[in-house]
Amino acid sequence: MEPAQPTQAEIKELREQLLKKVEEDGASIPGGIHPADLARIQDGDDWLRRFLLHNDRDIKESLTMAWDTCKWRKTFGTNDLNEQTVRKDYLQDGSMFSYSRDNDGKSLFILKCKKHVKGQRDLEELKKCLVYWFERLERQDKGDMITLFFDMSETGLSNMDMDYTKYLISLFKMYYPFYLNYILIFEMPWILNTAFKIIKTWLPEKAVKKINFVNKSTLKNFVEPERALASWGGQDNYEFVFVPEDRNGKGEKKVHFADNQADSSPTSETAQALPGLKIKISPTDLIVFNAEGSELTGSLSLTNADDKIISYKLKTTSPETYRVKPCLGVLKPGASVSVSVMVHAGFQLSSISKDKFLVMGMPLESGDISNQELSDLWKKGHSATEINRLRCSTTGGSPADTSSRNGGILASSSASSVDKLSLMCDNVAKLVQANKRLETELGYARILQNCLVLGVAMCLIGISYLIYVIQGVSEIEQESCPITHYANA
Repeated sequence: MEPAQPTQAEIKELREQLLKKVEEDGASIPGGIHPADLARIQDGDDWLRRFLLHNDRDIKESLTMAWDTCKWRKTFGTNDLNEQTVRKDYLQDGSMFSYSRDNDGKSLFILKCKKHVKGQRDLEELKKCLVYWFERLERQDKGDMITLFFDMSETGLSNMDMDYTKYLISLFKMYYPFYLNYILIFEMPWILNTAFKIIKTWLPEKAVKKINFVNKSTLKNFVEPERALASWGGQDNYEFVFVPEDRNGKGEKKVHFADNQADSSPTSETAQALPGLKIKISPTDLIVFNAEGSELTGSLSLTNADDKIISYKLKTTSPETYRVKPCLGVLKPGASVSVSVMVHAGFQLSSISKDKFLVMGMPLESGDISNQELSDLWKKGHSATEINRLRCSTTGGSPADTSSRNGGILASSSASSVDKLSLMCDNVAKLVQANKRLETELGYARILQNCLVLGVAMCLIGISYLIYVIQGVSEIEQESCPITHYANA
């Protein structure tokens, strides 16, 4: 069952209690709470809402978690992490990175398990790299949930690091509320099947539902083939190369609109104003999204009121959030088209109101043009002009499957869940050690078995040789008897 959204009164109460605690106990934190975190508490609702969702709207539990998070962030130096303050070689080796999205539109945080061998790298530095990526994805996706993708192909027992895994889980459980969408475990080796079956029996029901074991044939249920890497059986030939974060907010896949001009599009296209094109847009300034079954959709109508043939194109500030059909096309004079805008499953409704769409237009000499030619023409975009900008809004209830999920895979307000987590990790570690001992004993058993087989074979050879010798002596004696008798005669 999906958690109910916190009310404004609950968010306000949590803010007041947290600020009161900061005032009373803030001196216990060296240097006090980081200014950036204090601003998140004072000026916004999103972070506080996540604490409430993570703890099933329990104010007391949310307050405790929020306070512990603020203290940890200051002592760990979370807000100061960047490519210069962490081990950059760890970021560049491809053992952890973010790429693509799942079917819910959530970013994938990928752990290439075969690239990690326990004890070969500094665990404390690895922790910093994990937090660096968590912070980077929070900024990129505005606090939306992420999906953990464990790529376990070609891994063995040497790649299983329980301390590393335990810390990763603790980040979701203790310091990053409502942040986990799924855990996808890709092609787990058979030798670890028993361990994970035991782990699943210890986890609460809502946590078990978050874990999914996938392979090349079943991954499509969570990641579309065109978004999946070729090594996963998908169609994306992406090869990892670490790209530093753009903290100025000018990434290639974002659209930023200035007050009086169009900025770059998702494909880094440029637009120059060219007055005179007439396209009627309905609605004129607002795309309203409504729940239709399991989807959240909006629409707008474009009509060519000019005497020229016009090509249109839609851009958005959040291309990863929406699916637009058609996003570009050709309109002859007097022609109209209805554009459907659908929200990818999993995106929070609160973020939609911050997004904007831009309708662009460009005159054409002829309407007989292929889609590829039209796309190439827009890449040049020399004669494109801004037609109109539209804001986004929602009305009515949201569909069931677009409501928020509980992001804490191991979230539990009871101490027993913490004990179960600790017990789980300890028992898995013991299981791994027992498995290693069993492998060693099996090795000795094989050596002993080979020795026994060799000994038996040598005994058989010896016995066969002895029989052969005895038979030879017997034959000689039998042949010598007549000669002796003849001599005596």
